[in-house]
Amino acid sequence: MRLIGAWSHIVIDIVFIIALAFGPAYAGFSGRQADIAWILAGVMFLIVALTLIKAIRMAVHGLVEIVVVLLVLIAPWFWNFARGVHSRNFFVFVGVVMLAIWFMTDFRGLRSGGRADGPKSAAQ
Repeated sequence: MRLIGAWSHIVIDIVFIIALAFGPAYAGFSGRQADIAWILAGVMFLIVALTLIKAIRMAVHGLVEIVVVLLVLIAPWFWNFARGVHSRNFFVFVGVVMLAIWFMTDFRGLRSGGRADGPKSAAQ
């Protein structure tokens, strides 16, 4: 059973967007690592926005998000900045937490009685 519903997941995603956007300054790294964090924050923002305006369903949101999560996890090695301790640890920590949240989220709407895109009227 998944513990987190669609709307709770969206709120958590906003926290991750903020973490990816402001994390480089807080963790003390810049350059390509920070650019990648900002790009991933932008992708997450786009996913959340498209989900909120119902341009994509929550299941699609989940598929795109797992790709983002995997990119966050492998970023230090894929973009060759794994020797930067602050940036590597930041990306791994954020990626692991995002992955845990992803596994706990009900992207198909089973927890909300089939309403994965949020509350709807009973007539629909």
